[in-house]
Amino acid sequence: MVRDGLRQILAARFPRAVFGEARDAREALEVLASQAWDVMLLDISMPGQSGVDVLKQIENLAPGLKVLVLSMHPEDQYAVRVLKAGAVGYITKDKASAVLVEAVNTVLAGGRYVSPALAQDLASRLSVPRDRAPHELLSDREYQILRMLGAGKSVKEIGHDLSLSIKTISTYRTRMMAKLNLKSNADVIRYVLTEKLID
Repeated sequence: MVRDGLRQILAARFPRAVFGEARDAREALEVLASQAWDVMLLDISMPGQSGVDVLKQIENLAPGLKVLVLSMHPEDQYAVRVLKAGAVGYITKDKASAVLVEAVNTVLAGGRYVSPALAQDLASRLSVPRDRAPHELLSDREYQILRMLGAGKSVKEIGHDLSLSIKTISTYRTRMMAKLNLKSNADVIRYVLTEKLID
């Protein structure tokens, strides 16, 4: 239903546009390889690999593709990470359709799209030196596993969701916990809740 809604919004504004869509990361990469695209709307949370993982593969498959991330996660949780990984914009799904059209127009014109609130936050980071929160130093995968553990998922469940082995997830978990000086899953949950890293 979300994909249908997005298509209707964009088709009304861009009547000559050609659309492709995918249910998961694997299909997204297949669609991407099938023809040249001007803009890709990418979700962070989808079955299989995460949107962040897909974003990193896009540079090889389609250099120069403008990727606009559309996510249910608040800007403070993922926006800076995806912009650093190569996205040209970040929109939360609670925004009005007019914002989506504005964002697509902006990136088609060669710009980047961020909300006024995120732009203000990024500007303040540049002008005021501040200590970075420990989780901001984690790799994208470590951050992803931190949030999933904080949401109560087991290592086995995370491995299944990310299509990675339990051993690989355990390695990331160990690294992440060492960097944050956490000793147990209870510490992870407490950290994630204190830092408001999950909805």
